[in-house]
Amino acid sequence: MPFRRIRDLIEAALAELPQTPLLAAFSGGLDSAVLLHALAQSESVRARGLRAVHVDHGLHEESELWARKCRDFTNAIGVELIVRAVDVVRGPGLGLEASARRARYAAIETLMAPGEIVALAHHRDDQAETVLLKLLRGAGPEGIGAMRPLRRLGRGFAWRPLLLLPRAALREYAEYHQLGWIADPSNADQTIDRNYLRMQVMPRISARWPEAESSIAQSAAWARAAAEFIDAEADRALARIQGLDPSTLHFREWLALPTALRDPVLRRWLRALELPEPTHFQAAELVRQLGEAGEDRQPCVRWPGTEVRRYRDLLHALAPLQFPPLDWVAPFDGQPLSLPLDVGALHLQGADGSVRLPAPLQVRFRRGGESLRLSSGGRTRELRDLFQEAGIPPWKRGRMPLLFDANDRLVAVADVWLSEAGAELLAPLDARIVWTTADKGARPGGGHLAIDLADVLS
Repeated sequence: MPFRRIRDLIEAALAELPQTPLLAAFSGGLDSAVLLHALAQSESVRARGLRAVHVDHGLHEESELWARKCRDFTNAIGVELIVRAVDVVRGPGLGLEASARRARYAAIETLMAPGEIVALAHHRDDQAETVLLKLLRGAGPEGIGAMRPLRRLGRGFAWRPLLLLPRAALREYAEYHQLGWIADPSNADQTIDRNYLRMQVMPRISARWPEAESSIAQSAAWARAAAEFIDAEADRALARIQGLDPSTLHFREWLALPTALRDPVLRRWLRALELPEPTHFQAAELVRQLGEAGEDRQPCVRWPGTEVRRYRDLLHALAPLQFPPLDWVAPFDGQPLSLPLDVGALHLQGADGSVRLPAPLQVRFRRGGESLRLSSGGRTRELRDLFQEAGIPPWKRGRMPLLFDANDRLVAVADVWLSEAGAELLAPLDARIVWTTADKGARPGGGHLAIDLADVLS
């Protein structure tokens, strides 16, 4: 009987889960109605704590009526229902369906208690459709692995106990228990890819290959196992080739990785930095440019929100940079000075707080040809040479504030280098220059850009 089949499947899956409450995602459609009803019949589920959430996307004129019907359903089976209305905003490159899904999951995550498990009603037919959609989009093992039975979601987990069951088994259950459910007319819209697959493609495949859905689901399980193995190897590879600065990778070691690891390592690295990931074409272009560029070149591949640049032996990942205008100039008397764009701020820090200079300095950015005599002595050095010897990447050089005196002598490069004249100016004040940037905070004495003068002068 369909009741026993679904009940037994849920009870067996529950035994593998942490002893935490369940939150059932309830659209009111057939699938979620079956899942919620079956959960509500389980004494072990009731003992854990069970509630349901219905997300009203506001995309259909009867959405408020659907919410009332969902409440009637949950009242009848004695389950608390939370209704959340959301505004569906179309994200860049996302269709309405994907944007609604993003809004739905975001709403559900806000309701989750720590460790709580969200029960979702996806079944074997959904899994087969997902695999085909991923294949048509050129996905690798991670995508073809499709939906996991259990995965992290927000502060808890997303759980899909029905993935092994076909849609027909859920319909049998609903008809046996005379459940009422909502028929969303959008499910018949064949302009939506998933609906087209469900209504036009899968029936033809199943007519020729009756076990197709089961076989596709099995392939997804194999792909998932392969993806999890690749994930573990990618974690180890990233730890091996990442630079001391987390935003860097040793590019030769990255290129030398097996093809199956190179892409997942790149994406793991970028996700950890909260940077957008590339398309497969952009990732391939990065590989091509790194392989072809000579040692004296500095290849850069960009996509929206991200730049990946090579300098010497390292790849650097960063958000797209803006550079201050060459004609930007401002006086600096030691009090906090905001620099243009996102370049940060300057101030003088004394032993007892902020300090004022007897005469203001002029702050501007690199124009080329600058030089200074370092405070440690020695000959006058070209700023270009100091940058190169210190290994400061070219894209950082034009964003470092330069301080000049009334005679247009360079006295300081941010808080990294100080000239003899600069040292003489600051010594009586017992003060130092501090350059604060949005991404690194205050870096007294140079922070992550501090340079060992012995290294520069050697």
